Amino acid sequence: MDRHIEAFLEMLAAERGAARNTIEAYRADLLAFAAYAAAQGQVPAAATEATLHGYMRSLHGAVSARTAARRLSSLRGFCRFLVGNGVRTDDPSHLLDSPRLPASLPKNLTETEVDALLAAAKAKPGTPGLLAYAALETLYATGLRVSELLALPKTAMGIKSEMLIVRGKGSKERMVLLSDRAKAAAATLAQATGKASPWLFPGRDPRHAMTRQGFAVMLKGVALQAGLDPARVSPHVLRHSFASHMLARGADLRSLQLLLGHADIATTQVYTHVLAERLQELVALHHPLAGRSLAKPAAPG
Repeated sequence: MDRHIEAFLEMLAAERGAARNTIEAYRADLLAFAAYAAAQGQVPAAATEATLHGYMRSLHGAVSARTAARRLSSLRGFCRFLVGNGVRTDDPSHLLDSPRLPASLPKNLTETEVDALLAAAKAKPGTPGLLAYAALETLYATGLRVSELLALPKTAMGIKSEMLIVRGKGSKERMVLLSDRAKAAAATLAQATGKASPWLFPGRDPRHAMTRQGFAVMLKGVALQAGLDPARVSPHVLRHSFASHMLARGADLRSLQLLLGHADIATTQVYTHVLAERLQELVALHHPLAGRSLAKPAAPG
């Protein structure tokens, strides 16, 4: 692998505390660009602006706009790293246009569907059932990212705890509130697993935490038992459901931003569609003219 790409990835891990999945995504993106640059007779660190433009044009129609946008973001980060470390004096990615992304709203489950999901998890027998129920209760009660959930040590949550300290993106810590049901479910799980694992949600090998893949398989199985389409259910959908349901019940955006661990409130504002829908319902239900047709004026006699 190109030594400058390798140095950039090492910086992401050491200085920015990037998660392994993030680093692997950057690696794949930059190796794809390195292959394109090599075909043009260039190395990534010395690629020209024309080469970067050509690479982005080559992605049009070959990958989705979202994937192209992510690859451009990787390139920009890499180029800034090169300039910052004196490898080159110019940033060839500076004038590249970002692909136009289609507008999308977060997908979420209804409160009734979440209740069905939790009930199905609670009905699962044995320790796998205790784990599924505790994990889903905690995920929905806190809005955690699945990586944050699975990184929780067994000592993170006690039956008397009111708050949970979570280490999120960029190793930033934040506090989230715990529900009584989540605390009780976690305590029952911890008692069942005993000292076999240091993790709150252990994997098949109790020495290690449950993997994201293992969690996804478990969640799909619970969704089927709940009568839900597994394609509609994921850890991120539960995070969106937490945010959407909080807003629908009166939470403000600033508080939600803190709970979700968003660095920028603009990220949280994507959920305002929930508020718009709520206001439309309120108008439809309570406005004096809602659902009433105006009488036609009488014809002149």
